[in-house]
Order: sequence, then structure tokens, then C-alpha cells
Amino acid sequence: MIEIKVPTVGESINEVTLLKWTKKDGEYVHRDEVIAELESEKATFEVNAEKAGILTTLGKEGDTLNIGDILATIDETAIKPESDAPAAVVATPVLAKPISNEAAVTAVPNELKASPVASAIIADKKLDTKAITPSGIGGKIMKQDVLEALANPGKKPLVAGGELFSRNVRQEKMSALRKTISRRLVESKNTTAMLTTFNEVDMTRIMEIRKAYKDKFKESHGVNLGFMSFFAKACAIALGEWPTVNAYIDGDQILYHDYADISIAVSTPRGLTVPVMRNVESLSMAEIEKKVIELAGKARDSKLTADDLQGGTFTITNGGVFGSLMSTPIINIPQSAILGMHKIQERPMAVNGQVVIKPMMYLALSYDHRIIDGKESVSFLVRVKDLLENPELLLMGKDPVKALLEL
Repeated sequence: MIEIKVPTVGESINEVTLLKWTKKDGEYVHRDEVIAELESEKATFEVNAEKAGILTTLGKEGDTLNIGDILATIDETAIKPESDAPAAVVATPVLAKPISNEAAVTAVPNELKASPVASAIIADKKLDTKAITPSGIGGKIMKQDVLEALANPGKKPLVAGGELFSRNVRQEKMSALRKTISRRLVESKNTTAMLTTFNEVDMTRIMEIRKAYKDKFKESHGVNLGFMSFFAKACAIALGEWPTVNAYIDGDQILYHDYADISIAVSTPRGLTVPVMRNVESLSMAEIEKKVIELAGKARDSKLTADDLQGGTFTITNGGVFGSLMSTPIINIPQSAILGMHKIQERPMAVNGQVVIKPMMYLALSYDHRIIDGKESVSFLVRVKDLLENPELLLMGKDPVKALLEL
């Protein structure tokens, strides 16, 4: 009998949450097959079968387990069922909505499905399916759901299968990740002298560049040219010029970093994660875009490792993908600053005495005033703005003409 124990996943992590069993109790499992998914306060990881045999599960989904606890046992002496031969792997094309590499990522719900009768009524009445609460398995709209929507126009239960005028209260245990997010946000607010400074950036040149080169960029590099590479590159240059924005406070010491490890805030169904892009100052635009896609995909599939989430020196977050026009982001401790991107909005701007419509984005820089002074924070944000409005500067950090003239 083989005991499968909860593995050690980090020095400071003492417990994990059992997210789900991927194999059932009493099922025959093959060596190295994934039997369960666990979640620590930092990442989600899989547990594999160490031997082939009959699996006995010892915990329920949602349980909190300590490191070293016995998660399951495997009877390796059990005879393999004849019908349990490993299935042949067949390459099946999967149609999936591509991940945007421009910003934060969220899970995209599947399209609504409906029974034949429900579909016929929807088509006949020209109903908006968003006004219908599905009660069928897998979010399927049933006939009764459509009739309920017709009988109560403009009225919709908050939850699938719920009732109008419901007073029901549901209780759900906080996940380890959500508890960690809560703790860190409160700690950030309570331990830093946080202040936010704002500016706005004209996105005209970046949008022109993306429009002109997006096809050739995709053809050459296999990835889309998004906004994140421009912002990450601009921040890396500005961080080199204003090193305290890229520093930590450690007791009575200040730790300066001679590299830019930029964290990007990614929204997942389980909560906010902040994976890190290493040495952004040394990456090309295409390499940044590829790294964003890689981290976004791992976040979507709950495959981020502890190493993916540790050690960032600065953070970029984009509330614009959710429609935010302006916000004050919270510092990702122990870092000292975080840049907030927002929605691009066309606005009338005064240019040389004329009113011109420009695609504008508000920028917000939250910073720890204990280490970063107002001059540094404002100058950093103005530098980022200048680099974004004049993307040619991203190549060498200076105006080519001024560099030629040695000015």
C-alpha cells in the first residue's frame, strides 16, 4: 500500500486546499496520472500517482490539509482491470477563444445552450438569452426557463435555478488564494504610506503602430502586438532612471534592483494572481508578448508555480479590460509602486489652440511615500507618458535626433 502525501510546496506554506479529485475513489490509476489538484496560498498544483493500482481517497473536495498529511493511498498489488487499458491519445482540434495578450485575463463562459423547444420559443419571440436564467445541466436553457422569462419580463433571479423574491443566503468557504489576497491587501494598506499620482497618455501613436504592423508582427513572431509590451518596455526604461520606484524597504535598508522583474496582475476565476516577467529590460517586444501569453495561459489553467509568482520588483495592472476609467491600485508588497492602466476613451483635447478628438488613457501610479518622494513618482509617470506617446524612444530611451546631436 502506497501512501500519497501532501507535498512541500514552499518554505512558508503549511497548508493547502483540496480543489478536486481528478480520479475517483476505488478507480484504477496508472503511474504518473494526475489524481488531484491542490491549491496553496500562492499557486495551484497537481498530485500524481506514484504507482499504478487502486486509488483510495482520504479527503473531500474543499478540505484544508496540512503539508505531509496523507492525501490518498494506492494498492499497487491490485490486478489491473482488463477494460482499463490506457486510452490512445487522439489529437483533437479544440476551438477556444484566444487569450488577449493586451491585459488581464478572465475566464470566458461557454455560449448558452438551449433545448429544442426552448430554442424555438426564443427564436419565435426574439428573446435576449441574457434575460433568461438557465436551469439545465451545464447552463442549458430549458422550456420552463423561457416561459418564466416571458411571464416575468424584466425580472430575473440572481442565480441559475433561483426564484424571484428569493431571500436565500449562501455560505461558501474562502479559498486559500482568496484568504491570501485579503491578507496581503490589508497588510499593504496598513504597512505602507500609500499615495497615488495620476496622468493621462495620448495613445494615438501606439494605436497607429499596432494598426500598421500588427499583421507583419504576427507573421514574424507568431503573437499579436498588444499594449502590454509598450507599457512594460516604457516602465523598464523609467525604472532604470528612477531606481527607488524599483526598490524595496527591508527593515532600515533599501534594496535596489538592477533589473526590472515586472509583475502583471491577472484575474482568474479563483482570484487575482500576479505572475512575474523576469528581466523585462533585456526582452524584445515580441519576447514580452510571448511571456504575457505564457503567463496568462498558465493563470487560466491554474498552472502557475510558486516561482512564477515570486520576486517582482514593480507591478502593472489593467482595469481597462473591465471598463475602468480611473482607479487607485494597491501596492503589491514588498514592492514600492504599481502602475494602473485604464480604458482608452476618446476625449476632446486642446492641441495648439484647437479641439481635437484623441484616444486617451488615464494612468495611475500608487507608490509608497516612505521610500518614493513626490518628485520621483511624478517624474517617473511623466517619463512613462513621454515614452508611450513617442514609442520611437523605446528603442534607445532618447530622441534619435538628440542622440545624433549629442544633446
